[in-house]
Amino acid sequence: MIDINGVTKRYGKTAVVDDVSLKLPRGGLTAIVGANGAGKSTLLSMIARLLVTDEGAITIGDLDIANCDSRELAKRLAILRQTNDLQSRLTVSDLVGFGRFPHSGGRLTATDRAAIDQAIAWMNLEDLRHRFLDEMSGGQRQRAFVAMVLAQDTEYLLLDEPLNNLDVAHAHAMLTTLRRAADELNKTVVIVVHDINYASCWADQIVAMKHGVIRAVGSPREIMNRPLLKDVFDLDIEVVELRGHPIAHFYLPVPICANCNSANEACCLQRTPVELGLPAMSA
Repeated sequence: MIDINGVTKRYGKTAVVDDVSLKLPRGGLTAIVGANGAGKSTLLSMIARLLVTDEGAITIGDLDIANCDSRELAKRLAILRQTNDLQSRLTVSDLVGFGRFPHSGGRLTATDRAAIDQAIAWMNLEDLRHRFLDEMSGGQRQRAFVAMVLAQDTEYLLLDEPLNNLDVAHAHAMLTTLRRAADELNKTVVIVVHDINYASCWADQIVAMKHGVIRAVGSPREIMNRPLLKDVFDLDIEVVELRGHPIAHFYLPVPICANCNSANEACCLQRTPVELGLPAMSA
């Protein structure tokens, strides 16, 4: 279990994560959601010790991350950051091999090579394993970085926006892989995502953040309700049911009321389509 107790991170006088306490259970897939600037990536980076906390403590199992050995932490937890820029010219196989460094110290064994092969296969990168990263699309590179994280073979996987640069089909494949990692490999997977519907359909638990604090923690059905989503995202979002999952419906433009020239809920939601300036429904 990841135990976050009273954690705060400030830049100047601004608290970007403000006195957050949270327990992330062992196993399963947890999605952290919220608007830009909610503190999602900062919280994830503090869990992975990429950022130092200003206050509070974080433990992963029996490890206090503030004091534990870096190599021991790297055997327990792996993180994929939102941006991953490499200056060296590497192949996919080279990159994925970096995930084995906490175990091999740079001298790959047969066990390490087997882990690399398995991670490349899991991400469907066999045909690209000898391709240089700078010769690949953004989505292909993203899959290679996730393969590196999988090769690290840690109990905890933290991924900050793992769906970046992925089209719909590859985003679906990525989520399928992360779901399998949780279900078949008993990994504890924590992801930051912007699309609330991905969280609703794939996660066991959702953590909703806003302005550096946690607004709610619960199952997708507990989080996917109209008042809570409006509070978290500052947008009135209709929630509908699709194949047993609550889905947030936010793609259509918000109608503008001809009466008040705004999308004021108290006024506009009481008015007919004609009053809102929309075409009348034909009989």
